Amino acid sequence: MEDGQVSTPFGRRPVTLALVKRQIATTKIKQGKTADKWKVFRDASEARETLGLQDRSLAVLDALLSFYPENELRQDAQLVVFPSNIQLSIRAHGIAGATLRRHLALLVEAGLIIRKDSANGKRYARKDEDGSIEHAYGFDISPLLTRAEELALLAQQVAAERLAFRREKEALTICRRDIRKLISAALEEGAVGDWVRMEERYLDLVRRIPRNPTLNDLRNIAADMSVLRQDVLKLLNFEDISANTSTNDAHNERHVQNSNTNPLNELEPSSEKEQGAKPSEKKRAESVPIKAFPIGLVLRACPEISNYGPDGKISNWRELMTAAVVVRSMLGVSPSAYQEACEAMGPENAAVTIACILERGGHINSPGGYLRDLTNRAKRGEFSLGPVLMALLRAAGQSDKATG
Repeated sequence: MEDGQVSTPFGRRPVTLALVKRQIATTKIKQGKTADKWKVFRDASEARETLGLQDRSLAVLDALLSFYPENELRQDAQLVVFPSNIQLSIRAHGIAGATLRRHLALLVEAGLIIRKDSANGKRYARKDEDGSIEHAYGFDISPLLTRAEELALLAQQVAAERLAFRREKEALTICRRDIRKLISAALEEGAVGDWVRMEERYLDLVRRIPRNPTLNDLRNIAADMSVLRQDVLKLLNFEDISANTSTNDAHNERHVQNSNTNPLNELEPSSEKEQGAKPSEKKRAESVPIKAFPIGLVLRACPEISNYGPDGKISNWRELMTAAVVVRSMLGVSPSAYQEACEAMGPENAAVTIACILERGGHINSPGGYLRDLTNRAKRGEFSLGPVLMALLRAAGQSDKATG
């Protein structure tokens, strides 16, 4: 572009002072300056949100650059391309005419191209006697050369922010996982503490996470999550837990042995066909360790199940599993659905799940379908009974101090 030359747009398109300023800036490109057009394009693509561009806008810019014959943008070169809308549309993957015009306008507004319109608005080039282009009318891409360093810096900033966002999100995810599993473990293993309150704090923080969080949102919530994790660890009081490790291990060993010597089919016989389980699946299920909640906690959260135990009460896991079979039949849950739940969760946890379904019977339309859904979620590692029992305790207005 010649020094001091300013081109106003054809037709009804208005001219703005910002547009004039950009055109003047292109006349002051440093002598001999060059830039790889595709590197500049990649930088603009990286910074597209900062520039207010969409994916279609980048497709149009890519098409425009394809009409420039060289890979290197040079200060002393003719940097005006003049394709027709039809040609542009074809190279922009068949973009519609109205959409093409809209995204051309966005590129102009973002300061990446400048319209250099002829007297009648047509795009063409006038050549001299030697066949060299003397004047060209179309789209001036020299702003890309002018802003090459700026676009590179914007791209680096966007990449750094994206990396920081990803790291902060990963840290928050790990912190959430730690808190969720620590609270569940505390409930399942009978640790003393106000775990209902801890659960409420955790859920309040989760609700604060926006659907599309910013980096600052993640940092603020992650900081609060970290504080909650420290509070959970303090409440667990690992010194007391480690002192009782040997006793608990021995109890768990006896419990697992007792469970294995009383498999589910002793409580409720069923055929291979009815269970619908393959031998390989059964073998896999037998290798899964049984991990049950304290019986006292379960009975406080689900008092209704006691009515179906011997003499209207339940005092151990054997009686709870026997009562669960009775309730399973009463709720209309098929033997195969219950068998699958036992294989996925373990017999004790399956019985607790039936107790929870009974407790919430008025809110569940299809107990069998609901159990199958929970079973599938348990197989994927997406279901834990801890939050369910806590919710039932909370609804009953009880304390969550576990009794075994």
